[in-house]
Amino acid sequence: MDAELTRLVWRRAGGRCEYCRLSPAFDDRPFEIDHVISRKHHGPTVAGNLALSCFRCNSYKGSDISGRDPRTNRLTPLFNPRRHKWARHFRWRGAVLHGRTPIGRVTVSVLRINDALRIELRESLIEEGEVPPG
Repeated sequence: MDAELTRLVWRRAGGRCEYCRLSPAFDDRPFEIDHVISRKHHGPTVAGNLALSCFRCNSYKGSDISGRDPRTNRLTPLFNPRRHKWARHFRWRGAVLHGRTPIGRVTVSVLRINDALRIELRESLIEEGEVPPG
């Protein structure tokens, strides 16, 4: 991936994970550029298929493109930052991210966005005056 494409992905994401909205300033691992549709599923390395992701979100997402909605058990696509609006699918309740739609619920579940360590980190950030971005 060339440097110009990397800069575009970072700039477009506002320097935050496009899934959990964490800033790299509060993470101890480098952020990665995620293929929204993985190369395994023939996703191209083009701007329209790339998203900025924290290491944890990208690790849990892997090559997944869908998961089962915890509420309905239906197979549902994961959030696609290039096609979906974040605020439509997610809402913060304090340090916990809630999925507002099946896509949001599946993404929160598959990427384990609300695991105990992540909630603890976000609670600390809120106490320090940093609030989860919406």
